[in-house]
Amino acid sequence: MKLPIRVLATALSGLGLLTLGACASTAKPAPGSVAPVQANGPAADYPVVIGDPYTIDGITYTPVDTMNYDRVGYVTADQGAVGVTGSHRTLPLPSYVEVTALDTGRTILVRLERRGPMINDRLLGLSDAALAQLGVGEGAPIRMRRVNPPEEQRAELRAGREAPPRMDTPQGLLEVLKRRLPEQGSAPLGDPRQAEVSGTAPSAEAIARLDPNEEAAVEPTPEEPAEQPAPPPSERPGGPELPDAFEGGPAAAPVMVPTAPDGRFAVQLGAFSVRANAERLAREVQGYVETSGSLAIVRVGPFATRGQAEEALAKLRARGYSDALIRTLD
Repeated sequence: MKLPIRVLATALSGLGLLTLGACASTAKPAPGSVAPVQANGPAADYPVVIGDPYTIDGITYTPVDTMNYDRVGYVTADQGAVGVTGSHRTLPLPSYVEVTALDTGRTILVRLERRGPMINDRLLGLSDAALAQLGVGEGAPIRMRRVNPPEEQRAELRAGREAPPRMDTPQGLLEVLKRRLPEQGSAPLGDPRQAEVSGTAPSAEAIARLDPNEEAAVEPTPEEPAEQPAPPPSERPGGPELPDAFEGGPAAAPVMVPTAPDGRFAVQLGAFSVRANAERLAREVQGYVETSGSLAIVRVGPFATRGQAEEALAKLRARGYSDALIRTLD
């Protein structure tokens, strides 16, 4: 008996769908590749959220995009969080940070996705998965440093998986870091007396040179102060004349990019709590110093165009200021 053409076509179509379904159910990602995840990819890190100031038990926190965040403090459990994620009070969301257990030196990569912890004596909240990977529990001492990991590691964290552990911190450096640890709360690690560019993690030798008895060098504030608006162009240095802060000779190696007093772009190199160290760095690069809260900000410029700022940025990075960045001036 011959089947009608319409019935035969329907049967063949159904068989084809079953075959395709079977193939799809047995397909596996290539070894070493990141399995496709819905809404995953570089665009999943945007938009970046900063948010408005808020208060926890009488202390006001102002979220700010701090490139050189590096502190020691204590961790707490972030109940209900999933993946290798964390909560922080001021850094942009999302951000990526290295977290080091000061008792063991184990260091992992964490994606910050939420505001918190909502208690003032803890620096960072971690999900159960992050605590397990780090091998610590409630109240453990940690170092937390903002980093810019490669995209493949970001993708692992966005997909809810662990990124590969970072290199363990040597025991000698752990001992130095513990000496910077306050009894409660947190403390910044970058010491401006070393005149190092903010954004660059202090080396073991640089941190070891710090005197643990000189606690005045460590700001006691819970978080870094927010950046204040830049002064009007008329108050910014630019052109051949340098402000009083630069008395003491010309720059050792000027950047040699034309500046403009009313320019809208500048290259930012660092933030210092000791103004004399900011001025020393500014002399080295023919830059200038602005005040932002309790910090002295070192910048080079201003420049009339972003292209000139990018040229200056490239020259500064070539000289070792790897974490310098361009700021748009209001």
